[in-house]
Amino acid sequence: MYTTLIISDLHLTNVEEDKIEFFAYFCKKYASKADQIFILGDLFNTWIGDDVSLLSYKAIISILRDLSQNTKVFVMIGNRDFLLSKQFELESGCELIDEPYILDLNSKKFLLIHGDSLCTDDLNYQKLKRVLRNPIIQFIFLNLSKNLRLKLTGQLRKKSIEAQSYKTEELMDVNLTTTNLLMSDYPGYDLIHGHTHRQNTHIEEKYTRHVLGDWSNTSGNAIKITDKLEWLEIN
Repeated sequence: MYTTLIISDLHLTNVEEDKIEFFAYFCKKYASKADQIFILGDLFNTWIGDDVSLLSYKAIISILRDLSQNTKVFVMIGNRDFLLSKQFELESGCELIDEPYILDLNSKKFLLIHGDSLCTDDLNYQKLKRVLRNPIIQFIFLNLSKNLRLKLTGQLRKKSIEAQSYKTEELMDVNLTTTNLLMSDYPGYDLIHGHTHRQNTHIEEKYTRHVLGDWSNTSGNAIKITDKLEWLEIN
């Protein structure tokens, strides 16, 4: 039976050894037995360029490389690790994929995205995203020194945390009108995404929306698709 796993929002760092060990446990017990796994963004808590971050995340890259020997590993960028690039693919054995990604499994069809593009009520976030995803801005950033990149990333993260404290739960969730508009282009598909950290399944009029949750150091969640879709609680 062909098995697909889907996860999101692990936010791995190079200092949380417990979380890295938990991810390794997941890969060995669950992911290694799947035919393919999709990671829908924010695998890493930060990624400041392949040239620097590959050295910082050696243990995680090694885990991914081992997993990719027998399981196809697809990685979608998130809002934290959008600077993942070709060298990451080469060293990890993973394949970077763009969103939206169409997953066709026999009679089941799914649209995979990270999820932040649906949070259109948060205008300040969407403005910042447009700036950070600008190729010119990224080129300039990637040519800065490691220390300056770390400093700028830390400042952005601090401001983001401060801003979130003033935002309502509704503001940081997906906009249903935006979501319906997206899905109108994909009739017959169900939607799977992360980003909001609000694990749930929503039955809409024309599609079902599955929202992946984030991971802690001791627990996580995944969607498993074989001849049916089911949730896996990892602990």
